[in-house]
Amino acid sequence: MSKAFNRADVLLPKGVDMTKWSVVACDQYTSEPEYWKEVEKKVGDSVSTLKITLPEIYLEEDGVAERIENINATMLDYINREIFTEYKKSYIYLERTLADGTVRQGIVGMVDLEEYDFSKGSQSLVRATEGTVLERIPPRVRIRENAALELPHVMLLIDDSQKSIIEPLAELNLRKVYDFELLQGGGHIKGYLVENADELDEKLSMLADKAVFEEKYGVSGKGVLQYAVGDGNHSLATAKTCWENLKAQGVKEHPARFALAEIVNLHSDALNFEPIHRVLFDVDTKNFVEQFKEYLCADRTPDKQWAEVVVGDTREKLYIHSAKSNLSVGSVQNFVDRYLEKFGGKVDYIHGDEVVYSLAKGEGCVGILLGAMQKADLFPTVILDGALPRKTFSMGHACDKRFYLECRKIK
Repeated sequence: MSKAFNRADVLLPKGVDMTKWSVVACDQYTSEPEYWKEVEKKVGDSVSTLKITLPEIYLEEDGVAERIENINATMLDYINREIFTEYKKSYIYLERTLADGTVRQGIVGMVDLEEYDFSKGSQSLVRATEGTVLERIPPRVRIRENAALELPHVMLLIDDSQKSIIEPLAELNLRKVYDFELLQGGGHIKGYLVENADELDEKLSMLADKAVFEEKYGVSGKGVLQYAVGDGNHSLATAKTCWENLKAQGVKEHPARFALAEIVNLHSDALNFEPIHRVLFDVDTKNFVEQFKEYLCADRTPDKQWAEVVVGDTREKLYIHSAKSNLSVGSVQNFVDRYLEKFGGKVDYIHGDEVVYSLAKGEGCVGILLGAMQKADLFPTVILDGALPRKTFSMGHACDKRFYLECRKIK
């Protein structure tokens, strides 16, 4: 065992249309209902992960409780119909061809939630890279707490600059378990069963070696950071909360102690950090821009931190002279939180410049575009400073996010 990340009993469907089976992570396209309507149209009556997950665009709509009941019932139906093949104590090595043609490699296994702590100042082996919004957890707990299956969109990052852990798996003669096109421009994906994983476990375990860790990062007295949560932090926090709730009931061993996830090398050539932009809705746009400039002392005089503010067809790049964080995104988020608390409105977190430009044309809408974080700064920053401001970065465009595919029983 590699301690925090281990082999899992992975379920994969058999005899189904895999393209219709696999849909993108539920936290994507949250302001684009047309995307999800198109997915529903393409999936139709087919067996699909769309029917056992809840796209977050619907999370605040009426009928959520009924949707969750249907999800749980469909999970049991899929299990009872024996649509799955179970691969016991296995890793799945995968190759995801992204929209731009690059290939991102990963390994699916399970995280020991005893080694994960999303609280501020955590020193756990598995650690959040951004602040966790506690209010986002309870509605997600309601989805997971009675579910028979879990499907991962969590991606964990390892800091392997030598590319010695995941990448060599491409040279092995592994048994292919899936190979298909993904929906809606999601690219292509291939998966292989890693049946002899002792060497892989040993390499992963070295990432938790304290002496190696301290020498690598030039630190002492810090908890080892073995895996940094790159995507799906709130989903993993939800799994952790459900496990803690079970423990509080006296449960000592349970499948829910673990959560499926994919690990990816931070240094993968196919892994790019994209900025996550902000769009404000239901605000007085003139007042918002005035408050933005005043609070952050923002104008057109160049400085280290900046953001592009978009209202209708007007775009203005503003430099921040009164920084509230070491990162532009932190200063902007600090302002947004304060503004919404004082004046009202709501915010969504958006991938892609063009989507922001489009949404900012709406009445009462303001777009804020930000620059990308350098990915080499991730591990040192989290180790030394703790979690980044929430929604600091995204690993690629929305279409490149993890698709639901593998499952695991958690009941």
